[in-house]
Amino acid sequence: MQEKNSKLQAPLSVLNGVGPALAEKLGKLDLYRVEDLLFLLPLRYEDRTTVTPLGALRPGIRSMVSGEVLLAETVYRGRRSLLVRIGDGTGQVTLRYFYFSRQQQAQFQPGTRVSAYGDVRPGPIGLEIVHPEYRILREEQAAVTEDSLTPVYPATEGVQQGRIRNLVGQALAIMLKAPPVELLPDETREKYRMPSLTEALTYLHQPPKDADLKQMSFGKHPCQQRLAFEELLAHYLSLRNLRLLARSESAIALTGGQDPVDSFINELPFRLTAAQRRVVDEISADLATPHPMMRLIQGDVGSGKTVVAAIAALRAISCGVQAAMMAPTELLAEQHWQSFRDWFADRDIKLAWLSGSQRQKQRRESLALIDSGDAGLIVGTHALFQEGVTFDSLALVIIDEQHRFGVHQRMALRDKGITQARHPHQLVMTATPIPRTLAMAAYADLDTSIIDELPPGRKPVQTVALPETRRDEVVGRVRRACAEGQQAYWVCPLIEESDVLDYQAAEAAHAMLTEAIPELTVGLVHGRMKAATKDKIMRSFKDGDISVLVATTVIEVGVDVPNASLMIIENAERMGLSQLHQLRGRVGRGAVQSHCVLLYRQPLGEHAKSRLSVLRETNDGFVVAQRDLELRGPGELLGTRQTGLPQYRVADLIRDAELMPKVQLAAESVRRESPQLADAIIRRWTGDSGRYGKV
Repeated sequence: MQEKNSKLQAPLSVLNGVGPALAEKLGKLDLYRVEDLLFLLPLRYEDRTTVTPLGALRPGIRSMVSGEVLLAETVYRGRRSLLVRIGDGTGQVTLRYFYFSRQQQAQFQPGTRVSAYGDVRPGPIGLEIVHPEYRILREEQAAVTEDSLTPVYPATEGVQQGRIRNLVGQALAIMLKAPPVELLPDETREKYRMPSLTEALTYLHQPPKDADLKQMSFGKHPCQQRLAFEELLAHYLSLRNLRLLARSESAIALTGGQDPVDSFINELPFRLTAAQRRVVDEISADLATPHPMMRLIQGDVGSGKTVVAAIAALRAISCGVQAAMMAPTELLAEQHWQSFRDWFADRDIKLAWLSGSQRQKQRRESLALIDSGDAGLIVGTHALFQEGVTFDSLALVIIDEQHRFGVHQRMALRDKGITQARHPHQLVMTATPIPRTLAMAAYADLDTSIIDELPPGRKPVQTVALPETRRDEVVGRVRRACAEGQQAYWVCPLIEESDVLDYQAAEAAHAMLTEAIPELTVGLVHGRMKAATKDKIMRSFKDGDISVLVATTVIEVGVDVPNASLMIIENAERMGLSQLHQLRGRVGRGAVQSHCVLLYRQPLGEHAKSRLSVLRETNDGFVVAQRDLELRGPGELLGTRQTGLPQYRVADLIRDAELMPKVQLAAESVRRESPQLADAIIRRWTGDSGRYGKV
């Protein structure tokens, strides 16, 4: 389906005033076509519909003013500036400019009438407006006010607001003469009482004087919600396209390997939970199909995702093909390597290790094992998808803590396994539970399994928040726990002392604990250590040779020490909820009641107080994730800065979460009734990036 109005698809050069230089600058705002200007929505609005008498000005309020120039002078009080004093009979205000030319200064002759707009603030000699937009008025000319609220657009260097407003105005004029195609089905718009696209765009670029600015600032105006709905729909449809594409691709059907899998499960030193068995069955069913599996496993910390991944890998290896597991950090990858090595010790399975810090000789040996197919299971970091790595028969890709990888990185590893039009199965895992509405928007290309049950015997970790002034009490608590044969973590955000960030540094904490509890062995681990050194310390802690492990947040994932029952977290007020929940999940893995102490620096702000209270009240990762989403946003929870997930122009995944179920229903209807319409919606909102999940 093509847009009826070809003028909206025309390059910006068709607009008055747009030459090659301006077109290049507009490109930095992703503006290339006339239609792009219509979807460049204002960041906020200014009220220039009325002139405020100078005597009625109030600090902190952006105002439109008008008056006669009383005095204009250049002063050098620390910084050269032009001061223009204007009055209107009710009061006076100073217009202050730090950047000005002689010609500009010459405009402000005493008696000249001026209108200006800007932020009013207190100054040395009364109220002033710094660098206001202004206009020199002719004699007897009234101040020029606007008929509608004035939009403020995203800016880029070299393009003034006035220029953008002018161009948007030209685009609106073109749109009104030949409106764009209405892509949302009539029944959808009627069902949810949505305005047309033309009505929504016109309103948002030129809101009337009586527009509800508060409602618009929260993004809840019907016109904003209508555009957000269509944008969410575009991205959802794009992700579903990926899912449908995967179903049309070929993969090796891994139908064998049931006997080795059954014996492996029976020989485990623990029983799988019902949730783990359910997820294993879902994965097995996917692997048995001749199309690539694309499945996400969500499971809280300690729920047992790794053993589920091991079962999936064993099935693939038993079918004569390779499986690869990729983790975001060497420490986490090493933990998986050790787990798999222990689990598969009595089986005829060769493992290969690949990381960025490997010595050249070890790397060459690993690459040879991978290339020849001798290695059935390959474990490593992002080094797995780098140039020079060739797999013999990669049929299963497992990604742990997938939100720490870019979608492109995940796909790069998948592409390593594409041979003769066959694609590898994909299993991605996260210990960061994702609220349902967010998962709908972010992972519509994946089927989802949830391990919503902890292994039997696990007791919820009891959490308390204490001011750092009570650190001595906490040290005493650590001493008592270790005297009873338990172990403790002491986590700090930084490695060394910092003048910039007033955090308790790991090295300082290590020194303090070593001195305060001399009878205990205190270890230190952080991200700057060599892998071999970290591995040695972590093994010593796991073996019980170290009683207290001081660490940075490098231990957030991947360490399983059942004997550790106490987690101390310094500067907890500075960390996000999901990260704190991950750290807390390092304890509570044994039979003894475990505790987590959140040390914070006073005074504690309301925002931080609400975060810490969530952790005291619940151990449910989904509740924690929902609150984290509300407090910090999807970018932090999903890592969108790294993942390549869409940066929405209008929609907001938190604010507009309630739209997602409606979007999902509309998407299925559009796909079923009019696939061409679906493609047009995707094209309008994502352009060439509509397949951002595909490399």
